[in-house]
Amino acid sequence: MMRGKASYLNRLYSKMHFKTQEYSEKVSGSSPPSVFIGRFGYPKVAVGPLLADGRGDTAILDSQEEWIPASRTAEEIVGFRMQLIRAKQEVKVNTSPAEERIVSLLQEIALSKESADVEAEFRKKPQGRFFHEEVQPYGPSAALKRLEVGNSRFNPQLEKAHYDTDLKAKDAVISLYEKGVLFSAIQKAFSTGAFGLEKNRKLVPTRWSITAVDSAISEHLLNEVKVYNPIEVYRVYDFASLNNRFVVLTLPTSWKYEWIEAFYPNIVGDKLEVFGDHERFERKTEYSPVGGCYYSARLAVAEKLREEKRQAGVIILREAYPGYIPLGVWNVRENTRAAMRSGCRAFESFNDAISHASSLLRLSLGTWLQHSALLKEEFAHWRLAGSAGIMQKV
Repeated sequence: MMRGKASYLNRLYSKMHFKTQEYSEKVSGSSPPSVFIGRFGYPKVAVGPLLADGRGDTAILDSQEEWIPASRTAEEIVGFRMQLIRAKQEVKVNTSPAEERIVSLLQEIALSKESADVEAEFRKKPQGRFFHEEVQPYGPSAALKRLEVGNSRFNPQLEKAHYDTDLKAKDAVISLYEKGVLFSAIQKAFSTGAFGLEKNRKLVPTRWSITAVDSAISEHLLNEVKVYNPIEVYRVYDFASLNNRFVVLTLPTSWKYEWIEAFYPNIVGDKLEVFGDHERFERKTEYSPVGGCYYSARLAVAEKLREEKRQAGVIILREAYPGYIPLGVWNVRENTRAAMRSGCRAFESFNDAISHASSLLRLSLGTWLQHSALLKEEFAHWRLAGSAGIMQKV
């Protein structure tokens, strides 16, 4: 399935033709703060900051937690991201800050509390743009010739975890999350190798670090959620933005989880594409074939259940419509969080709950059933219980 989704998304990326500004070989600007660690060629990868041309507060260019609550459009977000220039220098992932200055500078940027002043000199003029379903887009890029970072104030919580060289990276991630540090700040610092036992620290590609942090935090939350009593009724949550709709169905059962996403015809080609994955009560050990969105959405629903001190079965149905732009898995995490914050409709029966959920979506219930394991199980349970009315509508 991952190969099928990857092929589909590669065709989607090829359609992205947003214009970027032209820049010279020297840029004096500010990083939101933001960094990017590549994955191609691993364990030797291209690393560097993302910076905007011009000094000042550039936080909005990388404020993923703020965009959905502020009702930013996809065009606005792409406009923010296309202003960011990616600077690149190849290093081995196990290179320490003492061995390579750029690693030290990247950690300074990632630990910063606010926008960091950056001066970059490139080997040629930055060019191109980048779009991906897993990570945020950015504008032109070029190989670094020289990099300077001005003095910046560290986030004190990130700084404390950074200097604790006896604290494991996963424990640092969870501790920072519980203290209210934003996901995006934790992930960026984690990707620069700023946390963990001193001998084990290394750079982590941005794409991998996002999933690692999503997975670590959601597993931490679920360890607690799984000891709580199940919810007592069926619930349906719903939210739409950025040419997506997210419908979350929670079941009065022990924990189980399914993510299904449908990309509509005319996003790429004229064919509907549906991808999904699921887990049951036991901890998922293999990487999901649908990628990082699986873990981002799981984190969002686990947060809500932990807040309520309840557990539930969860089925998330996502529809992406024509005009959809790949913005990164933060899009899934923050939209699902918004759905869980926006209130729900409660139902005594699965029949009524799935009827309401289906009314919010454009695809037929039969289409979702073809691609779902947990919906089929729930229908089978209700059929055995004698509640087959909804089946007449499938």
